[in-house]
Amino acid sequence: MKIVHIITRLIVGGAQENTLITCREQARRGHKVYLITGPSTGPEGALCERFNDMPFEVIVVNDMIRPIKPLSDLRAYRRIKKILLEIKPDVVHTHSAKAGIIGRIAAWNIKGSYSPASADYQVKKPLPMVVHTIHGLAFHEYQSPWLKNFYITIEKYTAAKCDAIIGVADTMRDKALAAGIGRADMYTTAYSAIDIEQFTTAPTFQQIKDFRRKYGISDQSKVIVCVARLAELKGHEYIIESARKLTGRYPECMWLFVGNGELTDKIKHQIHLASLAYKIRLTGLLRPEQIPLAIHSSDILVHCSLREGLARVLPQAMLCGKPVVSFDIDGAKEVVNENTGRLIAPEDVEGLTDACEELLDNPALCERLGENGRELVKEKFSPKAMVDTIQGVYESYL
Repeated sequence: MKIVHIITRLIVGGAQENTLITCREQARRGHKVYLITGPSTGPEGALCERFNDMPFEVIVVNDMIRPIKPLSDLRAYRRIKKILLEIKPDVVHTHSAKAGIIGRIAAWNIKGSYSPASADYQVKKPLPMVVHTIHGLAFHEYQSPWLKNFYITIEKYTAAKCDAIIGVADTMRDKALAAGIGRADMYTTAYSAIDIEQFTTAPTFQQIKDFRRKYGISDQSKVIVCVARLAELKGHEYIIESARKLTGRYPECMWLFVGNGELTDKIKHQIHLASLAYKIRLTGLLRPEQIPLAIHSSDILVHCSLREGLARVLPQAMLCGKPVVSFDIDGAKEVVNENTGRLIAPEDVEGLTDACEELLDNPALCERLGENGRELVKEKFSPKAMVDTIQGVYESYL
């Protein structure tokens, strides 16, 4: 097949890693794959250099940017439409909000304007097939009602401009359908792939020791790690408050915030006000290949985001054999349960504190939860499982 993926930008993030792994694996299977993206700008860091030597073509559309800017958006639409007419793909597969809107409309508006490239490729439906992946819903309960309704209206409109919708968790399907977006028969769940061996291969004792020393963490310390952008709704303030409650009872405990973002200065100020600068370390932006080392160098992973599709760091931590504590939001319950970690109500600092206490007091429990988590996710989140599912969605149409 000729497959064109479209994503807004290639910053460091779950949707971007998912898309790049999909492109790589599809190209390795012999498909001709293209990736259209906007400029990779932002404090999160760019991801594209990791895939410079991959067997697919990247096309940058400079006018495709995250903020809503009607003139730029119109230019991006026209440019993408022109590229699609030149490539004549069998499938156009969009990702993220802006690219999902512009890409689906562009692809739908050229549907049926060309035939398959191969004479023996029997497709009876008009090309291209249009597919969209929901990595995280654009609307959520923390928005104002008018903004939430605005996004739902757009999602309803663009759902009518595609043939299939893929969600990274069953919860994405359920929430979208509850909002009246698309039909049930359009949806398929494909859990977001992780390069498994990067996380199951443990670093050496010396590598862990060096990593900890870099951030002033002793070998004896218990480390609670959070891997998330320092941004709105990522929940760092709940972890800071929990750390304030725990630090007196667990003097050997340290907290590690891995990530960067627009709220870095604000979060540093919150840490200072809580008198926890000696307890909480910030790594800043780490390269994606350093994330497994950061998790392996820690003991417990906490994730207090208030909105996600299914946070990739949860199965990543499980692959590292670590227990996880997560707010019970969106797809978290599809991997976190009493056998792999602890789910707690969103914004529940007492629940977060109690869960961390339980794990800090029970090393054997931590080990058992970590082992169970690894077994649960290592097949479910493999690149092969995800791309097999996506391939099945394509073939059901083509």
